[in-house]
Amino acid sequence: QVQLAESGGGLVQAGDSLTLSCVGTGGTFSDYAMGWFRQAPGKEREFVATVSRAGRRTHYADSVKGRFTISRDNAINTVVLQMKRLKPEDTAVYFCAAEWTVTGATPTSHYDYWGQGTQVTVSS
Repeated sequence: QVQLAESGGGLVQAGDSLTLSCVGTGGTFSDYAMGWFRQAPGKEREFVATVSRAGRRTHYADSVKGRFTISRDNAINTVVLQMKRLKPEDTAVYFCAAEWTVTGATPTSHYDYWGQGTQVTVSS
């Protein structure tokens, strides 16, 4: 059983940067591909980014490509989402998730464990 805990959310202005972190406990972190997802009010949870087990492969949603960077450090069981040039439409609760596979997928249904989420609000 893996527990995931996100941190780093907050209220920022458009154009600002923010870094989210997710720490995993209770399992072998390096066995899991990790993903970030987000859910805005009234919308479905959507894929943001994923990183493979060893951190060599990443994949991004088109809406964040070039602005967000996902990375991981398996030595400290942490996955990070660096967000730059934030836009009001990035406002959402951001979740990290773990999938027991080499390379993470985009559908939420593929992921085995989820964190509680952290709120990111971008004002215009």
